[in-house]
Amino acid sequence: MSSLNLDDFTDLIERPDGGVRRDAEARRERLIVPPGSLGRLDELGEWLAAAQSAVPVRPVERPRVVLFAGDHGIAGLGVSARAAGSAAGLVREVLEGGRPVSVLARRLGVPVRVVDMSLDCDPQSLPEDVVRHRVRRGSGRIDTEDALTPEEAEEAFRAGMAVADEEADSGTDLVVLGDVSVGGTTAAGVLVAALCGTDASVVTGRGGLAIDDLAWMRKCAAIRDALRRARPVLGDQLQLLATVGGADLTAMTGFLLQAAVRKLPVVLDGVVTAACALVGQRVAFRAPDWWLAAHASGEPGQAKALDRMALEPLLSHGVTVGEATGGLLALPLVQAAAALAAELPERPEGSSKPEGPEEPAEAEGPAEAEGPAEAEGPAKPE
Repeated sequence: MSSLNLDDFTDLIERPDGGVRRDAEARRERLIVPPGSLGRLDELGEWLAAAQSAVPVRPVERPRVVLFAGDHGIAGLGVSARAAGSAAGLVREVLEGGRPVSVLARRLGVPVRVVDMSLDCDPQSLPEDVVRHRVRRGSGRIDTEDALTPEEAEEAFRAGMAVADEEADSGTDLVVLGDVSVGGTTAAGVLVAALCGTDASVVTGRGGLAIDDLAWMRKCAAIRDALRRARPVLGDQLQLLATVGGADLTAMTGFLLQAAVRKLPVVLDGVVTAACALVGQRVAFRAPDWWLAAHASGEPGQAKALDRMALEPLLSHGVTVGEATGGLLALPLVQAAAALAAELPERPEGSSKPEGPEEPAEAEGPAEAEGPAEAEGPAKPE
């Protein structure tokens, strides 16, 4: 029997400090630029202040990208444009600096951490710090079998929790979370459809490397078949992840929940992280207050999950590549919001309103007479 009780997260996770957020809102009212003039940057600054319990908000100086990696057996059905079992190649490209996330992270000065949970490759082919949390080689084909055994699911969940603790203990002040997987969007679609009570076609997207119509139909059928296996275990979130999730998605869910326990804000990337967040919300309803949706990828499953959690994406550029690329694109906005909230000066004491465009002065003209002027005529002779 599992010693992991997910119900504990409901008690362990607190909301970001509401009193601090009110203080941040009050400070925002005193700044020299009018409230609302910075758009969502105001909201972001207040969210960060509450998460940090600090007014003014501290700058985001030690962000980190964390990528959970895995192969999914369902990819063998041709539901992905990539070959089944090829996620290890993507991981090597990330580590060598050749993927979009690598380029952006290098430009922004953000370290990237890759955590192998179930890549279908020899663990000796990757660095030890990448593979040390691996649970198994590839996850099961979820349309006909469980992705994980109950023991593997608990191990993967605990691994995600351990990674969150390691990041919090190392001083990371914000995590950009992503995945490197083949078949991961199919598993994510199953989780979203199951938790939102929708049909497979509603959540089936084209994936990171867009698939053609035939592959989309195969993917839709795979999600439909996996949904039949997911619905009976909806009441047990760890069993749900074991049945139709996979080691990487299970670890991400554990990471998200433990990050909320540790009060570590997380930026969500695409549909896979959104699906894991949705599972996390089902476990602990306050957890989404610690998460930020970076962007709208156009994947229908992501849109469905974010809507259910009431998370509004910051960007909408149609980035589907995954690997936390969209999350990194949003990071400068978060850092800008923190800088503006902390560094803009307040209005001088006694000033009644923020600086803004000066009102035009009234045009000066001749003073109006109080009554009609009397007409002057020629002087009368005396």
